[in-house]
Amino acid sequence: MKPAPRGRARVGPTLEGGPRDRVYLMQTETITASGPQPQTRHQLVAWVREHCALPTHLEVELLDVMEGVFIRHEKLWQASKDEAIQALSTGFRDKMTQVRTELSAKDATIRSISRYFEALVANLTDQTHRDSKTLLMNFDHFSEQVERFLALERRGRWCAIGLVDITGFKWYNDALGHAVGDRIIERVAILLREQVRSDDLIARERAGARASELHARFGGDEFCFMIPDLAEYSQAYAVGERFREAVEQYDWTREDGRLVAQPVRVDVGVVCLWLGPVAERRFIARRLSADLFQRADKLMYDAKGQRANHILLQPTRIDNGELVEMSEAEQPTADVGPRRAREGSEQDRRRHE
Repeated sequence: MKPAPRGRARVGPTLEGGPRDRVYLMQTETITASGPQPQTRHQLVAWVREHCALPTHLEVELLDVMEGVFIRHEKLWQASKDEAIQALSTGFRDKMTQVRTELSAKDATIRSISRYFEALVANLTDQTHRDSKTLLMNFDHFSEQVERFLALERRGRWCAIGLVDITGFKWYNDALGHAVGDRIIERVAILLREQVRSDDLIARERAGARASELHARFGGDEFCFMIPDLAEYSQAYAVGERFREAVEQYDWTREDGRLVAQPVRVDVGVVCLWLGPVAERRFIARRLSADLFQRADKLMYDAKGQRANHILLQPTRIDNGELVEMSEAEQPTADVGPRRAREGSEQDRRRHE
C-alpha cells in the first residue's frame, strides 16, 4: 500500500466490508496542514478533498452527512431566532401596552386635576360675584351683566329692571333682632328666585323665546332683578305682582313665631325699556343702565309711599341717547314699531293691578 502523504490522515482497513466497497477509518493523529481554516461550505468541501484523500463514495457520504448536520443546525438556529424575535416582539408589545396604559392613566389624572382646578376657579369666581348671605349676585356683577345686555342685545323687544325693598325692615331688626332680620332677607331672596325665573310662562309667551333671570342683592334689605325678554311691558307688572303676593302670602311664622303680628311685605318699582335698534344703546350702555336703576329706585320709594299700591311700573324708550318715559300712544308691542299704539295696554295693566 502506498503510504499516505505527510500531514494527512491515513486510512486503515475497514472493520466491516460492504458488498462492493471497502470502508476506511480515519486515523486519529492530528492534521498538521497549514493554511486558513475553512469558513464556508465551499471552502470546507475543498479542504476535505485536499486533506482527507477519501475514496469518492466516502467523500460523498461524508459531505452529505456534514450537509445534513449543517441543515439541522440552521433549522435549530432559525427556530431559536424566530422564538427570540417572537419573545422580543411579545415583550415589546406588552411593554407598549403597559406604557399606553400608564400614559392613559396619567392623562386621565391630568384631565381630572385640570377639571378640578377649572371647577375650583369657576367656583371661586362665582363666589366673588355673589352675596354671601343670599347667594344672589352682588350688585356690581349684576350691573355688569345689565350693561353687557344693553350693549349687545339685538332683538327689538321689551326688557325690565326691578328694585325691591322690604317694607319697614328697620322695625324687624329693632324689635325682633338682627337674626330674624337676616332670616327675612334670606327668605325674600329665595322667593325672588322662585317667582322671577327663567321658565316663566309669561316671559316666554313669544314663540321660541328663552328668558334667563338675573337676581341680585342691591344692598341691605333691597334687591334687584332683570327680565330680559318680554312681549309686552305689562307682563313685567304681572311678574312683579306675583312675587309681591308670594312674599305677602308666605307663612312667616316658619321663620319666627312673632312675625304673626306683622307679616313681611315688599315694595317693587319696575322700569321697562323698549330695546329698539342696538346701535342706539351700544355706546351708552353704562349710562343707560344707571338711569334704569335710578328710575326703578324712585318708583320703588313712590310705591312705598302709596300704602294701597306696593308696585309701580313705568315704560320707557331711548330718544336721542336719553331715556324717556313713553306715552300711551308710543307704547309698542314686540311686533310693532315704536310709533304704533299698543291697543288695550291700559286695560291689561288695570287687570293685573
